[in-house]
Amino acid sequence: MKLWQKSYTVDQQIEAFTVGQDRELDRYLAPYDILGSLAHIHMLEKIGLLTTEEQEQLSTALRKLYRQAADGKLTIEEGIEDIHSQVELLLTRELGDAGKKIHAGRSRNDQVLVDLRLYFRAELQGIAELTERLFTTLMQLAERHRHALLPGYTHFQAAMPSSFGLWFSAYAESLVDDLRLLQSVYHNINQNPLGSAAGYGTSFPLDRRLTTRLLGFEDLNYNVVHAQMGRGKTELFLSYALAALAHTLGKMAADVVLYVSQNFTFLSFPDELTTGSSIMPHKKNPDVFELIRARCNYLQSLPVQVSQLTTSLPSGYHRDFQLLKESVFPAIQHLKDCLGILTYALPQAEVNLRILEDERYQFLFSVEVVNELVLQGVPFREAYRQVGKQIEQGQFEPPGELRHSHEGSLGNLCLEEIERKMEQVMEGFPFGKVEKAVGGLVGGG
Repeated sequence: MKLWQKSYTVDQQIEAFTVGQDRELDRYLAPYDILGSLAHIHMLEKIGLLTTEEQEQLSTALRKLYRQAADGKLTIEEGIEDIHSQVELLLTRELGDAGKKIHAGRSRNDQVLVDLRLYFRAELQGIAELTERLFTTLMQLAERHRHALLPGYTHFQAAMPSSFGLWFSAYAESLVDDLRLLQSVYHNINQNPLGSAAGYGTSFPLDRRLTTRLLGFEDLNYNVVHAQMGRGKTELFLSYALAALAHTLGKMAADVVLYVSQNFTFLSFPDELTTGSSIMPHKKNPDVFELIRARCNYLQSLPVQVSQLTTSLPSGYHRDFQLLKESVFPAIQHLKDCLGILTYALPQAEVNLRILEDERYQFLFSVEVVNELVLQGVPFREAYRQVGKQIEQGQFEPPGELRHSHEGSLGNLCLEEIERKMEQVMEGFPFGKVEKAVGGLVGGG
């Protein structure tokens, strides 16, 4: 069954090629396609294209299908092209002509647009919540290890003293910035394209504000051509948000891979979190962090993939957009997996508390000595020269303590301020409003 079925039969090879992976990937969209239909039939009843009885019958059937889809039990039958066709077929089998009426006033194009917006919106909420959990983990580790020192590096050379408190909370605060970008993308996605039909509207007197309210969208995509042009651009915006988070997670994983190596030994993990070598009995490999690093590198290429698929396309719908699912849907799952495994693994890390006892790190404190001379009245450039000469002549003596007190430094991590940043960002997501709207549709309210 195809929503566009004509009197002729499409060549089987052509059909297989054009359908591609849609039937497999549409399982992600199934609950959201049904949500869109629930809102749409409420609106059709209001404008007189469905009777109240038909709307109630359809709503009951759709809610049953929604529960199946949410549980992963709604399948697309052999020979059915996509989730839209499957839902309409099931409704028609159960309710007859009433099932055939649900497509009035919309095109498969705006169905897909709505499905994707609802799916992306839900996935972004999941990503935001997973990110917040990782943030909390990192902040707890920063507090626990706030006084544990480690070398800070520039150019892969030991540079200045740092601490695990700084290291953990640096990535925590970076996640806040990533969520700001993700929130901007969320608000952009959380607009209603339903009613744009094939991109040029319809002659039916649709109530687009009603479907906007029912689906929990913040606003409409008013211009119907603009709504259709959101296909591709929505995925591009989303890809930037995923890539930004991946940039943070990938860098953290790269640090961990270095820190657990024998040349660093800053961190260690229980044997159960490592893998072995088939030939070297002593090996305990940080494969999980290497795979996080690799997946995040892949995720950072996502904006290029999306832009290359959509570059130079004129306005209107094009089948090219279908391939976006094959890049974006797995990417979302990869990112969620990375967030989850980091939150699981990092609390099990053991911190080396004696790193800076190694004499190779004594010159980390050269800037401390320079600053102490400056505080005594020596011009900075002269102090720099004096300490450099001490190092060259083997006379340098590192100080006994560190005096970092400004905001965000070793002695003043500003953890409460960073936590307040995260709270403010999370408050900017309208998750409660969305959940209430969705609950009203699927719960019958």
